[in-house]
Amino acid sequence: MSTGMDIAEYKKHSPMAGTLRMDRMAHIWCPGCGIGSEVNAFAEAVKRSGIDPDKLAVISGIGCTGRVAGYVDFDSLHTTHGRAIPVATGLKLARPDMKVVVFSGEGDLTGIGGNHFIHAARRNMDIVVICNNNFTYGMTGGQVTPTTPGGAISSTTPFGNHEYPFNLPLLADACGASYVARWTSMHSRNLVQSIEEALSRKGFSFIEIISPCTTLYLRRNRLGDGVDALQFYQEKAILKHGADTREVAIDFQDKIIVGKFIERDKPTYIEALDKRCVQVVGDDYQLYGKTVPEREAEEKAEKERIAARRAAALAEAEAAEKKGAVKKAAAPKKTAAKVAPKMAAPAKKTAAAKAAPKKAAAKPAVKKAAAQKPAAKVAAKAPAKKAVAKAPVKKAAPKATVKVAPAKTPMKPAAAKKTRK
Repeated sequence: MSTGMDIAEYKKHSPMAGTLRMDRMAHIWCPGCGIGSEVNAFAEAVKRSGIDPDKLAVISGIGCTGRVAGYVDFDSLHTTHGRAIPVATGLKLARPDMKVVVFSGEGDLTGIGGNHFIHAARRNMDIVVICNNNFTYGMTGGQVTPTTPGGAISSTTPFGNHEYPFNLPLLADACGASYVARWTSMHSRNLVQSIEEALSRKGFSFIEIISPCTTLYLRRNRLGDGVDALQFYQEKAILKHGADTREVAIDFQDKIIVGKFIERDKPTYIEALDKRCVQVVGDDYQLYGKTVPEREAEEKAEKERIAARRAAALAEAEAAEKKGAVKKAAAPKKTAAKVAPKMAAPAKKTAAAKAAPKKAAAKPAVKKAAAQKPAAKVAAKAPAKKAVAKAPVKKAAPKATVKVAPAKTPMKPAAAKKTRK
């Protein structure tokens, strides 16, 4: 990607062109970090959702996950530490027609930004909050965060965390969020589906993604690398939709309950505001933004546009799958054509090899026959003494039998037979 032509070619062939900023690749995240997988899942969900990219905004705070705002090819804001949710709230109030997504880390959202998180969920602000929970402040030295499991080592808890960590799904549920889900960075397909669901509904939607920091959390706690983390998710993740959020807390290296926990419909902040003001003020109140008929007409038109874009995205994905299936189906034929001549050659050799032993076997038989004739002549000419000399050779056979026979026949009867002869 050293020249403009290289970037243009890269954009042309990348499946994420149009959703991610290809000119900003490669990203800064560490090897094994799950944030890259999460951003990829987010971009895929946006494509499938059919949302107009011009009406989507991504807000991030400070931290490793806060860099997401710089890689998406939408309107985005990289805000100060802990202020992603209030900025998103202001944008939603100024532009109710936009879909606003907050994508940040657990320290940014529930540490310094915890108060904003609580009240945005309480108000049921119409925003989607995606939280990458990596159990540490990864960009600033690996300090303990509100979600660091008890007993885990960090730079500020060298003897293990002694604080009580947040259970984020329970926090969001208790504050009034209308949609709550949790996945790990390994559950890519589930994550795509979950983000797509959150984008298609109203209200405060919260999605937690478990992805411990590979550089500081895993290394400091001697838990291996990113591959080991994926293996851990595979072994410890338990899918449980509708689980009681009071029972999904995460302990150090213990089970991780994943799934969609909460999905409920209730008025958003703007809808509740309009409803209350109409009740108190009456017909003189001018609705926030637009009148109900205008809003309904716009929502209906937007739903139709979303459905059309979504159908086009799905058709494109199906076409790509069919194309890949055709390539896979064609590949074995070529392989068979190449292998067939090689397989035929050994078959001929085998036939020849089968014929060869027969000829070889025939020659020794002739030799044996030739050898037997002189023996017969010698036997005819030989005197009786020589025949007597051969008798002990015949007796030698039973001796060999006597050595092998103990398990089957006793030695005494065998000797008796010899005597009788």
